[in-house]
Amino acid sequence: MPQSARFQQLVADAKTRIREISPADASQQQQQGALLVDVREAEEFAKEHAPGAIHLSRGTIELKIEQHAPDMATPIMCYCGGGGRSALVADNLQKMGYAKVASVAGGFKAWKDQGLPTS
Repeated sequence: MPQSARFQQLVADAKTRIREISPADASQQQQQGALLVDVREAEEFAKEHAPGAIHLSRGTIELKIEQHAPDMATPIMCYCGGGGRSALVADNLQKMGYAKVASVAGGFKAWKDQGLPTS
């Protein structure tokens, strides 16, 4: 799906305030107990996702995150298809008070390109 210039500007702005991590680092942190959150749409998640990831779409994550991460110090890593939506989510989670949030650089595409497992 082509991205509009305004969306790209919004993502670029969010990326000035968030931390991005590589898919390999995200996988390693997940193995150490960090929460891996897939923020794509339900159909995308159902088709294929990172093992152990929970699904909280970008449209509902702010409403539902506390059910999965009541502690604001919980490490949370978000990914989407290419890294844009997850950057926006990471920015919002930080605004909500979560202190250890990151966006997976390149999203699920980069995850797969690096040969990491999928379900």
